[in-house]
Amino acid sequence: MKFAYKLAIGAALLASASVASFAASAKDLTVGVSWSNFQEERWKTDEKAIKEALDKVGAKYISADAQASPSKQLTDVESLISKGADVLLILAMDNEAILPAVKKATDEGIPVVAYDRLIESPNVLYVSFDNVGVGRMMAKAIEAAKPAGNYAFIKGDKGDPNADFLFSGIKEVLKPAMDAGKIKNVGESYTDGWKPDNAQRNMEQILTKTNNKVDAVVAENDGMAGGVVAALAAQGLAGSVPVSGQDGDHAAINRVALGTQTVSIWKDARDLGHTAGAAAVALAQGKKKSQIEGVKPFSGGPKHMTVDGILLTPLAVTKDNLNVIVDKGWITKAEVCNGVKPGTTKYCN
Repeated sequence: MKFAYKLAIGAALLASASVASFAASAKDLTVGVSWSNFQEERWKTDEKAIKEALDKVGAKYISADAQASPSKQLTDVESLISKGADVLLILAMDNEAILPAVKKATDEGIPVVAYDRLIESPNVLYVSFDNVGVGRMMAKAIEAAKPAGNYAFIKGDKGDPNADFLFSGIKEVLKPAMDAGKIKNVGESYTDGWKPDNAQRNMEQILTKTNNKVDAVVAENDGMAGGVVAALAAQGLAGSVPVSGQDGDHAAINRVALGTQTVSIWKDARDLGHTAGAAAVALAQGKKKSQIEGVKPFSGGPKHMTVDGILLTPLAVTKDNLNVIVDKGWITKAEVCNGVKPGTTKYCN
């Protein structure tokens, strides 16, 4: 009995020492990040926040840019693994196409964080904002500005579940008015790669089809909103047609102040990057997903698969609360008010 007791105590002490040693070894960890399309403004902010979280504990950062190619992203993930990534953050270009790469990583014991875009695999930790909620916020802001009329919907990339999450929230809010005939859907399109030029072309086609009879546009992000505003401006409609967006892009916040965009749902990428970076390190150190702060079951994807997720809360930015985003250090007042005529926006007076 004494020998067994001593053996148990010895094993416990050894395990405790191993855990302490492992927990302290963040400086030896490498976090690999696979970006879908790094050219978008906001991902640079996300990257900076992720790096800050890793620098805090001494973990190493490596990355690859898929340049909007699902096939390249598969190769990128393999490359990140071969370079010694202990954990992966993946911003998926296509949630289905990425699954073989996720399987390869998890088969090799490498944890995967689905960054901002859902990957339906029980092995991933999904870290994002409440995108259905973002859709609701967009729709509420546009409906408040234009309670009735012809609506156009510029959705994100078809391969990204976020496009449909957003649209489900949008439809939820607008359904009563649409069922009552107050709001009419006169055009709806997915946008390849979430690219502004593709969004502009989609909007131009809707304007042509309707003979410019569009009263409001629900665009699912700020980059696409920029394309939409360009199409409206060409027809002399910019500023008279409410337009939504999300991400808090600096150009979009300036458009809100100028009056050519009605709302940008601000998802503070700094919070997202810090949260995901810290979660990635915890997973690489052997923590279970359920042990990470804020993790809850999520099953809102097209397959209704339950995954572990952390969903952060966004903020709707309009002309009425521009000060908030400035006070939080996201953008300067000079950037917000650039080109705004005196007397048109209270905050910029």
